[in-house]
Amino acid sequence: MPVVLSAPRTPITDRPIRFALVGCGRIAANHLGALKAHGTQAQLVATCDPVLERAEAAARDFGATAYTSLTTLLEQEQGIDAVILATPSGLHAPQAIEIARAGRHVVTEKPMATRWQDGKAMVAACDAAGVHLFVVKQNRRNATLQLVKRAMQKKRFGRIYLVAVNVFWTRPQEYYDSAAWRGTWEFDGGAFMNQASHYVDLLDWLVGPVESVQAYTATLARNIQVEDTGVLALRWRNGALGTMNVTMLTYPKNLEGSITILGEHGTVRLGGVAVNRIDHWEFAEPDEEDDARVRDASYETTSVYGFGHPKYYENVIATLRGEAEPETDGREGLHSLELLIATYLSARDGRRVALPLDY
Repeated sequence: MPVVLSAPRTPITDRPIRFALVGCGRIAANHLGALKAHGTQAQLVATCDPVLERAEAAARDFGATAYTSLTTLLEQEQGIDAVILATPSGLHAPQAIEIARAGRHVVTEKPMATRWQDGKAMVAACDAAGVHLFVVKQNRRNATLQLVKRAMQKKRFGRIYLVAVNVFWTRPQEYYDSAAWRGTWEFDGGAFMNQASHYVDLLDWLVGPVESVQAYTATLARNIQVEDTGVLALRWRNGALGTMNVTMLTYPKNLEGSITILGEHGTVRLGGVAVNRIDHWEFAEPDEEDDARVRDASYETTSVYGFGHPKYYENVIATLRGEAEPETDGREGLHSLELLIATYLSARDGRRVALPLDY
């Protein structure tokens, strides 16, 4: 992908970073909580939602101004530094491009887009405008996954042989009926694209670039356009093999979000409802520093979102202050989007899909 960068923005060092939040639905509370946690360094100055009451409710505790139009917000709020997109996934691309052209940085929820070309267009628009594109991957900041990442970086596993990911959650029909965009191809995507997106991200972030995928998807019980269940087989470029099993039909509630990694010199399994518990941790060679953290890394949760949003915003704020580089920028976000698109192409066409996709 050609890179056309305009002059970089001046770091913001003398005041809080000014944010606007667009989309005040289910995930917005996590962003509001993260901004509140960084109250001395982050300021929410505007909110936006098609339903004015939702925008006003999100704005109330921050003294922010509520809008129902992104275009109006961008015109009226000239002092905003960055805009957070917590909107339906299919809207991320046009909204991110509009924000970039208005000269503001973009923080977008997962998945960054529902189409491959849209994801690339978002990166190109932010490059051309000289603004940052941050893709929210807050689960990477959870303590359990940070330990596994460190083990990978230290090559404690040796050669990776097999990886298994399970996402056994439930989304009743009422969930999909709660908004017209849910369960649609254009705005949402299915179990892989929406609910399991963070787990698809782990395939590349933890294990490495994927060589090819083969997938099956099905809509077994929900009245939606997209899949409620799917299976994926993978081969990584390092030779490892893997599987991913996803369903939103688990009875009667969310059961498991897990990843198991089997390597030449190590075996690890993260379990719980959202990889929040280290169930097995065993390596041929000890590492006193990391092994001592295993017990404290596990945590209890009923939320599948994890607790990584405040830590994610640490990097966003530090980047905009000129003190760090983005941990998950647009190009990093494209890695998981590419895997998602390859999964759907494989399921649709009944074939193995090789990566990278056509650039």
